[in-house]
Amino acid sequence: MPSSPSRSLALITGASLALLAGCGSSSDSGSDGSSAADSASSSTSKISVVASTNVYGDIVEQIGGDTVDITSIISDPDQDPHSYEANTQNQLTLSKAKVVIENGGGYDDFIDRMLKSSNSSAEVINAVKVSGKTAPKGGELNEHVWYDFPTVAKIADSIAAALGKADPDNAATFTKNAETFKSKLTPLEAKEAQIKKEHSGEGIGITEPVPLYMTEASGLVNKTPAEFSAAIEEGSDLSPKILQETLALYTDKQVKALVYNAQTSGPQTEKVESAAKAAGVPAVPVTETLPKGKDYVGWMTSNVDALASALAK
Repeated sequence: MPSSPSRSLALITGASLALLAGCGSSSDSGSDGSSAADSASSSTSKISVVASTNVYGDIVEQIGGDTVDITSIISDPDQDPHSYEANTQNQLTLSKAKVVIENGGGYDDFIDRMLKSSNSSAEVINAVKVSGKTAPKGGELNEHVWYDFPTVAKIADSIAAALGKADPDNAATFTKNAETFKSKLTPLEAKEAQIKKEHSGEGIGITEPVPLYMTEASGLVNKTPAEFSAAIEEGSDLSPKILQETLALYTDKQVKALVYNAQTSGPQTEKVESAAKAAGVPAVPVTETLPKGKDYVGWMTSNVDALASALAK
């Protein structure tokens, strides 16, 4: 669901803010004795890509390989992306980008604001727009589309097209790499289908909507009151009644697992985790950014496998 203004990713333009180091390919001088000038020339020949999070940065790297120079603005696995404060270095990096990939759906609005203020001509990929997903009737959009594997396949195609536009000589390579990446998503969808076959209709609890595309594709039913997950995601007040209804899911064993966002924590989520543990309900942690040492496919494989293991207990 889109974050409220109080939870939006804030744009801070103070020049005194610390610079954020991007992730992805670097332009350091090589071991073959090449000069710093040669290295700089090599770097500038690459396609400059900025991704709002390292989730999309990793997918770009899988498709673009050595032809791209990637900066992922949000890359700290211990940070809640909703509370990220953009800075002037981010603005400068975005102004030089040839391709930008953002999540959209209210998740990383600072990207659009910065691009507008810098008069950028970058090719912009908005993951939510690519997904075609909209808010359900009477509900709000779940913007965490990187947990939806069919959407990620579409995003891979969009990335290949954008890189091909920036570097036509390598367009065929980008398309081929996108096909290779998409082939790795097929086993993930098969794992979801297997969970659905074995556990369709079973209930789970969440703290935030982060994993819902994955759990819904696995045939699972979210039993958490919508008021609870909305309050946690938006950082708003939660009534004692809704909290008690949520805790009862675990004390009464109405759910088979708790799938919680490990990047946000507070008194209410800690109570939920404690209730699940006390009741012997397995907990499956998920995150909004890539854990250290993981690529997208490896990360999602771990998530789906952990979900399957929890449900089998």
